[in-house]
Amino acid sequence: MSLATLTESTWHGVTPTIAFVVAAVLGVFFTPRMRKAAERFGIVDKPDGRLKTQRAPVAYLGGLAIYLAFLVTLGVLVDFEQRVLGLLLASTLVLLLGLVDDLEAQTPSVKFAGQILAVFVLMKAGIRIQITWLEGVPYLAEAVTLLWVVGITNAFNIIDVMDGLAAGTAGVALVGLGAMAWWNGDIAIASFTLSLAGAAFGFLRFNVAPARIYLGDAGSMLLGFLVAALATQASWATHSAYAVAAPIVLLAVPIFDTALVSFHRIKRGCSPFRGSPDHFAVRLRRHGYSAKVVAPVTWALGAVCAALALLLTRTGDRASLAILGGVFGAGCAIGIWVSRYDGRVSEPLASAPSEPPRP
Repeated sequence: MSLATLTESTWHGVTPTIAFVVAAVLGVFFTPRMRKAAERFGIVDKPDGRLKTQRAPVAYLGGLAIYLAFLVTLGVLVDFEQRVLGLLLASTLVLLLGLVDDLEAQTPSVKFAGQILAVFVLMKAGIRIQITWLEGVPYLAEAVTLLWVVGITNAFNIIDVMDGLAAGTAGVALVGLGAMAWWNGDIAIASFTLSLAGAAFGFLRFNVAPARIYLGDAGSMLLGFLVAALATQASWATHSAYAVAAPIVLLAVPIFDTALVSFHRIKRGCSPFRGSPDHFAVRLRRHGYSAKVVAPVTWALGAVCAALALLLTRTGDRASLAILGGVFGAGCAIGIWVSRYDGRVSEPLASAPSEPPRP
């Protein structure tokens, strides 16, 4: 092997790490500037005394700061292969959709339509769920990809109810996805993923309690969309067929909150798309647990889930079933425990903002 070849190989091997660091630094650089821009133009989230309980208006445009940080990093460090370009174009559509919603609230149907369009852009670039048994039925893989990406996109939008919660959860999940891509030798996707993780963590410095800037719909949907899309690019079921469920384990935290919120709203006869304080984080905060406690504990749970998801890819069938059963059982137990804390404030929640659609 020549010196030039060795040098190139070494560079590609460390590119994901460099991408993470550069994006994190750029996230710290861009975020306060986006905050100033949001405050100048009045793009802020105002307290309403019900769901929005912050003491003063807080700037949006955190999603734009994350996007700029990882976009610049990609432009410098990552090769623009077809998948990268597809992810970038589709996520740009989602970001713009979210920005429009942050400026003027859109109906759920408009957001749903925009998300579906972005998923079609992904699939045009060859990014979709690839499971052998899905390939036998025409368009089934595409349908499952659509449900997965749209569902996870909105799950992150739903979990964005507390300082640092969505950004930190996404950052932890992205580190797990980046590690998986790196193990698989997919340096381009690993670099893309860790660029986004670094940008999210750079933004998180200004988003932890008390938050000085929020993700906004642009940021929460951008992170959720890309996390879901990137999860389809890993080879999960190499040792066990049951490891195909590893992405669900990896994203168990946002999936859990979506299921909990939907269950309680439907149980009360409310639309699952209408905002209400049924989120596990809001329930815990109303009963004495501060955002400074709930958010880090949630990140830690997300890290455990990411580690278990990676472990799933390295174990046999029996161990995989044990992990899946344990995660499901723990989710049910936590759901029962947190449901003791009634999150209702008043009915109906007329002034509560509607949340985006999800399957």
